[in-house]
Amino acid sequence: MRADRTAGLAGFLDAVREELGLDLTEEQAGTDIDLLPEWDSVHLLRLVMLLERESGRAVPVGAVLAARSLREIHALAAGGPGDTR
Repeated sequence: MRADRTAGLAGFLDAVREELGLDLTEEQAGTDIDLLPEWDSVHLLRLVMLLERESGRAVPVGAVLAARSLREIHALAAGGPGDTR
């Protein structure tokens, strides 16, 4: 089994850059998701699939939909505060 490259925020953002084609900074990880340049609902679906593939476990989609930033989504996927699994 390979390591989850999205476990840390830096790796998570690297994966977002590579897999979703969004060149986002660590500062933008805390920005409201609706204000991110070029963000749309397809990116959200692709992000959920990426996180599930990398972590090997289900991501709480309802909580992801309620999240307001990529930092919050990362915390959910990592099992941090607000994790509803």
